[in-house]
Amino acid sequence: MENILLFDDPSIRGSLLPFAFTRPIADFRVGILKISEKWEKRSGKSVSFLTQDYLQKKFPRAEGHLLAINGAWLPDEKSLEAIENLKEDESLFFGKILLASKIQPGESNLSYVAEKNVIQIQGEPTLIQKTWNIFQYNGSEIKKDFELLTKGRKSKELTDPFTKVYNPEQVFIEEGAIIKAAVLNAEAGPIYIGKNTEIQEGSLIRGPFALCDHSTVNMGAKLRGDTTVGPHSKVGGEISNSVIFGYSNKGHEGFLGNSVLGEWCNMGADTNTSNLKNNYAPVKLWDYTRGGFANTGLQFCGLMMGDHSKCGINTMFNTGTVVGVGANIFGDGFPRNFIPSFAWGGAAGLSTFQFPKFEETAKAVMARRKLEWTDTEAEIFQKVFDLSRNYRIWEKNS
Repeated sequence: MENILLFDDPSIRGSLLPFAFTRPIADFRVGILKISEKWEKRSGKSVSFLTQDYLQKKFPRAEGHLLAINGAWLPDEKSLEAIENLKEDESLFFGKILLASKIQPGESNLSYVAEKNVIQIQGEPTLIQKTWNIFQYNGSEIKKDFELLTKGRKSKELTDPFTKVYNPEQVFIEEGAIIKAAVLNAEAGPIYIGKNTEIQEGSLIRGPFALCDHSTVNMGAKLRGDTTVGPHSKVGGEISNSVIFGYSNKGHEGFLGNSVLGEWCNMGADTNTSNLKNNYAPVKLWDYTRGGFANTGLQFCGLMMGDHSKCGINTMFNTGTVVGVGANIFGDGFPRNFIPSFAWGGAAGLSTFQFPKFEETAKAVMARRKLEWTDTEAEIFQKVFDLSRNYRIWEKNS
């Protein structure tokens, strides 16, 4: 099998904003691993990306003959079987969605593959086609990734006498993890504790759950199943069926449910997200492809927050709220259900978080993790600032 090129499907990407503003689809974390890491570990091949031009420098593509695979496809054992016998003149589809095809060096327009012999995949592949699929599929992906990462390996021994574990066979602890006076209940699904993590006293955790490398669970946290805390993050309070991509903080009391947070997000103390409407009606969510709200068909759906967005203490997010990239939200009352990228304010009104000020904050935040705000990052976020200008309708009226 050739090395893998994970491509952004243009028919899917728009529905995955705001997260796809700042990364290829295959860089999304679902379960324990990113989609790209799943393919890499399952195939044993190196992976690269075919994405938007402004993202390509940060997420480069390899040269030569490559096997192009849809970056929204969550692989399993059957996925490799479906692609390993694919011939040069064949392309693999699920309905009208291109899943995989061998491509020529330097080729970037994949529309020509439809002219190949179309092979329809047997069964239904798991695809991330909507933002809410990220938390929807997270529990099952934790189980798949847990098996992939722990097969044939032995967990670090838990030595703390005050930590209670239910179903210890489904708990895996990596080196450097510190756990004190916690309850780990893996009866409903596995619990994965990454390297150099810390679970502080009084934490209650139910599986399926993943705590990725260098992250912390603060004292007294209540972490329900189907939840992933990405690397270099801090969490506290109550979290249920949510995914935090990484480098983000929800360190205090407050509820986060059926939600997705990107990277470098920060939620102020006592921030709460509603994930259920009072009338139990299906939740509507902002759809960038429609320029309006679309019915998710879900009864439970909370907050979608893009990279580098922040909210102040006691922020209240209504059911089905979408926050773009680089927003700063604060003040009394419920902010609107769609907050554009680089918005500043809240229910009382919004203005623009001007790019130099945003950049100043981003540099300070990343420096706390001993990381540098690079020219490449600046170029990406400047591009997103420009792309999202039309959503900041107050700029047109000023």
